[in-house]
Amino acid sequence: MSNTISITLGGTIIAMIMFGTPAAASPNVDLSNPAFAPATGPTSIPVGAAEFCKSHRDECAPNVRIVDVETLTQQSWDQLVAVNDDVNRRIVPETDQDLYNVAEFWSYPDGRGDCEDFALEKRRQLLQAGWDASTLLMTVVRERNGNGHAVLMVRTDRGDLVLDNQDGRVRVWQDTPYEYIKRQSQTDAGKWVGLADSRATIVAAAN
Repeated sequence: MSNTISITLGGTIIAMIMFGTPAAASPNVDLSNPAFAPATGPTSIPVGAAEFCKSHRDECAPNVRIVDVETLTQQSWDQLVAVNDDVNRRIVPETDQDLYNVAEFWSYPDGRGDCEDFALEKRRQLLQAGWDASTLLMTVVRERNGNGHAVLMVRTDRGDLVLDNQDGRVRVWQDTPYEYIKRQSQTDAGKWVGLADSRATIVAAAN
């Protein structure tokens, strides 16, 4: 197995990672780097997320341990890829309308699920593997066709990585074709913050 990986941003290599001994969970990183999605301030919680929190209150509470980013090692990278592959392979995509006869319903998938269900399951598996909740953030984006979509954003020292049921690759957020709208707060899983996506005009122009 190679001990290096390259992360690309807009087709350009922005980081070559040499994996070795894991460092601290929150190394000194420049969060103003474009590899990190800039948050604005508090915003509304998605309706589906609010309903999910009513039945999963323990998963929507303030985070006891706040970690800015996870250190990306060969082991943690392999884990991200494995979880993304596993959930994408096992879960059959199906809309909430078809499954529950409602437009939006967030739930852990039972063999079938919508995009947010994929993301919730990936988050659950990574939490069980020991990842910090403050670095595993449910995120709402807009597709090029205007449709809403949900992904899991993972904050690492190499940037905000996206686990997506529509793409088998784990990619830096800026290298995905979405407009980023909002995500969970790092301090409180039951609260959300807006995202300032300066690429919105690029995404819109691509329609």
